Amino acid sequence: MILSMIPIDTLAAFFMASILLALAPGPDNIFVLTQSALRGKSAGLLVTLGLCTGLLVHTTAVAFGVAVIFQASAVAFTALKLFGAAYLLYLAWHAFRASSQDISADRTNGMSAGRLYRRGIIMNVTNPKVSIFFMAFLPQFADPARGPLSLQMLLLGGVFIVSTILIFGGIALMAGFIGQWLSRSPKTQVVMNRVAGLVFVGLAVKLATVKR
Repeated sequence: MILSMIPIDTLAAFFMASILLALAPGPDNIFVLTQSALRGKSAGLLVTLGLCTGLLVHTTAVAFGVAVIFQASAVAFTALKLFGAAYLLYLAWHAFRASSQDISADRTNGMSAGRLYRRGIIMNVTNPKVSIFFMAFLPQFADPARGPLSLQMLLLGGVFIVSTILIFGGIALMAGFIGQWLSRSPKTQVVMNRVAGLVFVGLAVKLATVKR
């Protein structure tokens, strides 16, 4: 069985390390926080599922060696990160131009579940640094003597995703509650969107300037 490939103490250590990494401020958990504060906890949970789907893509890429392309090819790495930065700037533009009426309507009617889910996927998949991080992080807990490395990578990636769901889900619930309280004031809604816009711009700049 796949689970028997990695000792339980190794999996426990990996799980704790993953929890700490999920808690550390970064683009993904900040993205969950802003979406939850603006659109409610359900939106944050959907974005979290999208982000974790993106992690599944990165895990598969590492397990089967596809991530090596982004580490070796400057063109592929740059193209993917610029696409991600452009998407974040697009979200920032929408946040800056939204009026209090638009925000209220958006919060009342809600954005479609599919659209929120796709936001999470795009946010995560377009960050090539995640695959490269996985290439450095996951092998530390794998051992060729235990069996196929690709299966061990998939197992470790699954554990990482579970830890991410737990932490990001908690962030979504907390931020959603705070956002619901703040949304009672139209002026506060506009300020929240402007702050979110600035956060998106900051994340875009960080992603665009990241190096391999």
